[in-house]
Amino acid sequence: MSKTLAIYLMAGRDTPALAEAAVAGGADLIELGIPFSDPLAEGPVIREAAERALAAGMRTRPCLECLAAVRARVGNAPVVPMTYAAILEAYGYERFVADARAAGATSFIVVDIPAEEQPALRRVQLIAPTSTDERIRIAAERTDGWLYVVTLTGTTGAREEVSSRLGGLAARARRLAPGIPLYAGFGISTPQHARTVAELVDGVVVGSRAVQVAEEGPAALERFVRSLRDAIDGA
Repeated sequence: MSKTLAIYLMAGRDTPALAEAAVAGGADLIELGIPFSDPLAEGPVIREAAERALAAGMRTRPCLECLAAVRARVGNAPVVPMTYAAILEAYGYERFVADARAAGATSFIVVDIPAEEQPALRRVQLIAPTSTDERIRIAAERTDGWLYVVTLTGTTGAREEVSSRLGGLAARARRLAPGIPLYAGFGISTPQHARTVAELVDGVVVGSRAVQVAEEGPAALERFVRSLRDAIDGA
């Protein structure tokens, strides 16, 4: 079975064309970053991308318009907004979910809301190497479709090697959450990384490096995503 390739892009004026290029290159899912001024889980690349987006006026409503434009470009590919609780609190949880669904969101990732909170907000749950067995079970029970497996303790960003902790975490999640697809992200930046990760989980999420390459334009992003796709398919 082919492994899922998810590409993270920050919401912005050029994002719809970039998302289309990513899907053309072989991406199965687009994570759409909704910028936030204090993104605690993010490393410098995505922090700077968020700062640029905010400076360009990408508040929640323009981000939802971007989401709709992305949806129009990527066909049936899942589009998953990724953001923080403060954004939803300011906009209104129910209003955000309704408006984002209307714009074409498939699900949501909100990195700083524990699984037990806001149960009405059906979303993808995250697990990390520090997650206890009980936390993994709870996340699996409440997740929307798949579990986001954070490969390391720390922030997003390109790394030289895939975290050595991923194998153990993936095995534990398989045992505690049988049948739930596992998509791993954080620190995955090269085709070799993607190949290694695809041998352990069901999907590969590439964020910071994709954001860097996206600065070079859609053609460069499509080539990069194609290199990841080829590596994953060869895993």
